[in-house]
Amino acid sequence: MIIERFGVVGCGLMGSGIAEVAARSGCDVKIVEANDGALQAGMERMEKSLDRAVRAEKISDDDRAQVMGNISFSTKLTSLADRQFVVEAVIEQEEAKIEVFRRLNDVVDDPEAIMASNTSSIPIMKLAMATNRPQQVIGVHFFNPVPVMGLVEIISSLLTGDKTAALCQEFASDQLGKRVVSSQDRAGFVVNALLIPYILSAIRMMESGFASAEDIDAGMVLGCNHPMGPLALCDLIGLDTTMAVAESLYEEFKEQLYAPPPLLSRMCDAGLLGRKNGRGFYRYN
Repeated sequence: MIIERFGVVGCGLMGSGIAEVAARSGCDVKIVEANDGALQAGMERMEKSLDRAVRAEKISDDDRAQVMGNISFSTKLTSLADRQFVVEAVIEQEEAKIEVFRRLNDVVDDPEAIMASNTSSIPIMKLAMATNRPQQVIGVHFFNPVPVMGLVEIISSLLTGDKTAALCQEFASDQLGKRVVSSQDRAGFVVNALLIPYILSAIRMMESGFASAEDIDAGMVLGCNHPMGPLALCDLIGLDTTMAVAESLYEEFKEQLYAPPPLLSRMCDAGLLGRKNGRGFYRYN
């Protein structure tokens, strides 16, 4: 089965990237946001991403025009009624995501349409039970920046149908060209269950005065050949997103290594969220 009609709920950093890669694959993409301002910001973000791809000679100007032509924008969730595959990419808060799935259940006409979440930590089962078709609900977790990163995690809940899982894997690998890894439905899935304790350990090390942010990151880049240090990576992910994933992991497993350090909490309270707003562990222009 070829996915032709694709929908995205949310046009932030992740939603716009997911929409871009789907449109690049030839899908007819509809994006829904809460208001016109958010839609405009998402459109500008996508245009800048495509401009970078043109400058890097990864796509042509004609390709860019075609990709934007494959995308339409709306503030009405009902515009997704005819979609074969819808990805939710709203804020990483359980209540917000559950509400999206509750509404999608009433909006999407095709009873076999796939309803997926790009959540990085929330159990898929909780989202699926907001619908009356949990066999069609699945986790499809992309990584930032979506057009560049080659991985997608596919997460089936206890009730996800085998057909749904197979179609998701085929879509991500064959149409989008991503490498797929499968995970059980546990908070954090594969990547974040490994990554978040590593980042939190770096934050605790800095918080205790053991080493500076620059030295911690240099140690992992130059000593372990990582492409980016853990604190710079936290800035890229977003401190609020890191915090949300850590809280979800701690709630599920009650392991101390998942508990958010006080410094992370205070920085989120202060609005120091990383690259997205210019200041986290480092300052950005």
